Amino acid sequence: MDALVQILPLILIVVVFWFLIVRPARKKQQALRHLRSSVDIGDTVLLGSGIYGEVETVTDDGLRVEIAPDVVVRVHRDAVVSIEKPAHDTDETTDESEPPATHQEG
Repeated sequence: MDALVQILPLILIVVVFWFLIVRPARKKQQALRHLRSSVDIGDTVLLGSGIYGEVETVTDDGLRVEIAPDVVVRVHRDAVVSIEKPAHDTDETTDESEPPATHQEG
């Protein structure tokens, strides 16, 4: 019984460490892996270097990304940090009301 009481704080520390450090990190890696596997042609991506570009070609491990007109670079899929879908894929239910008229005194 005394041995269990002495080991219990150590076990508690390991469990807390697991839930506060390891588990969230694992979920974040899993989400990033899913993001990188969902890259498609036409997506605007942010690369790890801070460069934005549009995906032209997708292969098993790499991408060809246009970063400027007629400037295409080949990057590894792991270089992708985030994806912005093209404007035509977004929901088009935005309010397109006219800006308020300015009041002119005269």
